[in-house]
Amino acid sequence: MSRFSLLGVSAGVLCASMLLSPSAGVSQSTPKTPVLHAQFGAAWMEVGDEFLPPPSGPGPVVNDPRYPYIDNGRARRESKQPTYRVADLSNPILQDWAKEQMKRANDEVLAGKVPFRPRERCYPGSVPGFVVYTLVTPFFFIQADKQVTLVNEGGPEVRRVQMNVAHSANPKPSWYGESVGHYENGDTLVIDTIGITTKAFVDNYRTPHTDALHVVERYKILDQGRTLEVLITVEDQGAFTTPWSAIQRFRLVQERPLSESPCAENNLDHFNFGVAPLPQDDTPDF
Repeated sequence: MSRFSLLGVSAGVLCASMLLSPSAGVSQSTPKTPVLHAQFGAAWMEVGDEFLPPPSGPGPVVNDPRYPYIDNGRARRESKQPTYRVADLSNPILQDWAKEQMKRANDEVLAGKVPFRPRERCYPGSVPGFVVYTLVTPFFFIQADKQVTLVNEGGPEVRRVQMNVAHSANPKPSWYGESVGHYENGDTLVIDTIGITTKAFVDNYRTPHTDALHVVERYKILDQGRTLEVLITVEDQGAFTTPWSAIQRFRLVQERPLSESPCAENNLDHFNFGVAPLPQDDTPDF
């Protein structure tokens, strides 16, 4: 199923979420399975679109403090000019070739060009970038015995996690890779992903990776169901000097059901900034 074919079954997605919800009176098949999907009509929203530092050890690429990042919301609140992200290349996790590639991207931003960002050009968020994809569109979970589906309304972007199975021997590279999952300790969904295309970036700083990228995400409900926290561990000996980790958090929002939000409609280069082109597909879905 293509990512756009999901739009035609939005109502079915919501009904599935309602049927899985404890409030619907349906008992869980596994009592120790954490309920990650929000109750019917609610959703998860990113707290921010930056990876947060881990509890300990090497962390993610962040913004260069010499060039403060000001997003649109902050710019409106503080009456400032918004800026684009400039990666801090002093982070010791980066191998030299990755630094050189990211420096070219930094130089373009500092020269006044518009950097590539998946959400703004309707590209997949990939992994682990999916969890810092967008501040303005919600996330949803659909939990079933054999598959957990993660949906971001923008696009929409869809990830499918096969539960309690092993990885394929040689998965074909794709935007979201091959994800397999299982539950731990009765409160955590663990997603293990490999086979991620090198066309994708790791984060919003255009951090590259190789085909050896391996990402493990641990999703856990906190704060009496009001917060969803993800602990992310990234390994790639071809791009990073060491494994590193990061955290992302989501907040529960009420009265936010899944709706149609096709990204590519009228998403053009209106001001001739030379932004990255939108993805094109000449093959019909049906």
